Amino acid sequence: MTNFALIGAAGFVAPRHMKAMRAVGGDLKAAIDPNDSVGIMDSHFPEAHFFTEFERFDRYIDKQHRSGERIDYVSICSPNYLHDAHVRFALRSDCDAICEKPLVLNPWNLDGLAEIEASTGRRINTILQLRLHPAIIALKQKVDASDRRHSVNLSYVTSRGRWYHQSWKGDDKKSGGVGTNIGVHFFDMLSFVFGAVTDSALHLRNERQMAGFIECEKADIRWFLSVDRNDLLPGLAEGQSTYRAVTVDGEDVEFSAGFTDLHTASYEAILAGKGFGLEAVRPSIEMVSAMRTADIEPGRGERHPMVPDAR
Repeated sequence: MTNFALIGAAGFVAPRHMKAMRAVGGDLKAAIDPNDSVGIMDSHFPEAHFFTEFERFDRYIDKQHRSGERIDYVSICSPNYLHDAHVRFALRSDCDAICEKPLVLNPWNLDGLAEIEASTGRRINTILQLRLHPAIIALKQKVDASDRRHSVNLSYVTSRGRWYHQSWKGDDKKSGGVGTNIGVHFFDMLSFVFGAVTDSALHLRNERQMAGFIECEKADIRWFLSVDRNDLLPGLAEGQSTYRAVTVDGEDVEFSAGFTDLHTASYEAILAGKGFGLEAVRPSIEMVSAMRTADIEPGRGERHPMVPDAR
């Protein structure tokens, strides 16, 4: 049986990791979070040890290894700015790491992790779940077989209340901002499907929204990201708080179905030795890192139709 530990058990995405651990026949031995609202564990691993202090969690992991009951993977769902530190902890504890997006906030952090990977012999895996979605795989196959250049629109609105901006997610130094916190897996998907970025421009950036233009090897892409409820389109079903859409050459790419089940597919790939490592994640980390300091250039590149006139 594969043994797991979990950092960030009270986080939004942690239940998907617990579900995936159980689906692959694993056992969650220990979890940590400074917040103790982790009743969701009862539905998955009620016997798992739980800690609110990192020192006690560290001691448990060390004890397990010394007793011969090693932890195979440390899964990391902590706030974005802590990811690289927690990945380093996992590797130095002689475990492989499974880390939520974004793996790090800046590309130079990847170089440090590569050195620790080499010195420990352990492996870092990151969750790039959209690469495993059947609709995205089919789109990539279609693009790879085509000689034409494509026109792409990406729209993603996921409404967040006032709490968001008071939490670490609303602090750019901790979350990386809107582009990193809610957009990094979409940017990874775009470069995965349409090739390396050759040019880009930023049209809009504030605490609630980001938008811009990306030129990839095989596509011109207009993108818009928002956590503002006011950006939800009229006509959505009552209570629907998220809108995601990708069009390629005017045709919708439907990938909402199965979106929340992709963590299980990610874990299956990781346990089979086919996880996504440091170099896979580098292009998207380079993109979102550059966006934080890029100049706003509203006149360069095609503007997404949801970008407001007042910038």
